[in-house]
Amino acid sequence: MAGIVTALVGFTSTFAVVLSGLRAVGANPQQASSGLLALCLAVGIGVVILARQSRLPVTLAWSTPGAALLAVAGVPDGGWPAAVGAFLVTGVLIAVTGLARPLGKLISSIPTPLAHAMLAGVLLPLCLAPVKALQTAPLLVVPVLLCWLVLFRFAPRWSVPGALAMALAGIVVQLVVEGRAVPADGLLPAMQWTTPAWSLGAVAGIALPLYIVTMASQNVPGVAVLGSFGYRTPWRSAMLVTCAGTLLAAPFGGHAINLAALSAALAAGEEAGADRGRRWVAGFVSGLAYLLLGAFSAGLAAVVAAAPPGVLEAVAGLALLGTIAGSAASALAEPGERTGAVVTFLVAASGLSFMGIGAAFWALLAGLLVREVLKVRNRPRGKTAG
Repeated sequence: MAGIVTALVGFTSTFAVVLSGLRAVGANPQQASSGLLALCLAVGIGVVILARQSRLPVTLAWSTPGAALLAVAGVPDGGWPAAVGAFLVTGVLIAVTGLARPLGKLISSIPTPLAHAMLAGVLLPLCLAPVKALQTAPLLVVPVLLCWLVLFRFAPRWSVPGALAMALAGIVVQLVVEGRAVPADGLLPAMQWTTPAWSLGAVAGIALPLYIVTMASQNVPGVAVLGSFGYRTPWRSAMLVTCAGTLLAAPFGGHAINLAALSAALAAGEEAGADRGRRWVAGFVSGLAYLLLGAFSAGLAAVVAAAPPGVLEAVAGLALLGTIAGSAASALAEPGERTGAVVTFLVAASGLSFMGIGAAFWALLAGLLVREVLKVRNRPRGKTAG
């Protein structure tokens, strides 16, 4: 049961973010649906392999912060094929991280406050979506917000899935009232191949930020969560499996998979049983559940695609409230890092695009520059002679 709950919460809480992100970088509805299915298959197969081999409650997920980054990155030069090429580059970087210690150390050397500030800035436009949607589709969004608030008060784990269910119910009712129907062929899961293309703007504006937020906001916390329950993450195996999953899913529209962070606690904690040595079964079952959920991904994507503008983004924004709150708190936790973190946050939230490269890259660059300048200014001067 713990494994099933892990998959249900992970899928229903954030699949709207994935669809929104893929559409934002140029995918059409069929390509976005294919990407969601590819991610479900990659996560499911990857978890089954890791949990079975390691006998640990290792769980995987798609990169939710990465999907949120895509939602504000914009269509790169070269369109959707260039975005797919960037996904492949991300997979290669994940593999190199698992095999080459220097790259892992380089990523870990990026100041944590700046990485969190970049993520918070990227998430801000999405987290404003529920407020903006009140103006564009109030009859659908108000019940969603009320449902989310009530469940967040009494059953926080199910607040976003409940809000999603309310949104889907509202969309179906509206389709019936308007006499519209979802095409039957769009309800069946299907993989759609996209031949990747390459552009510098897509690599710098999508691949590198996607890699950084995936490592800093998913893989590193995922290791910490397992460690808090007394499990040592099989790091190299996890990186190679997530690399393989990302590379195989990318041509079909999947952006990245990684170690699960928050949902990992559901499979590794006491909810998965008193016998710590048997909790790997929860991880294994969560992988099987993801494979089953993939069968319903196309139908959900088709219904969501028929929604009025703003409804999907509103649900995605609700799903990311906890993430942006945690990122903002971590970004501003150290007084000496706040100025660089605020600059990073503002540039990321601005949506700046320059030379075909999105705001996330420039935000991290600006934050590092400000941090180094302030570090030089605050560095104690040596004693003068005499």
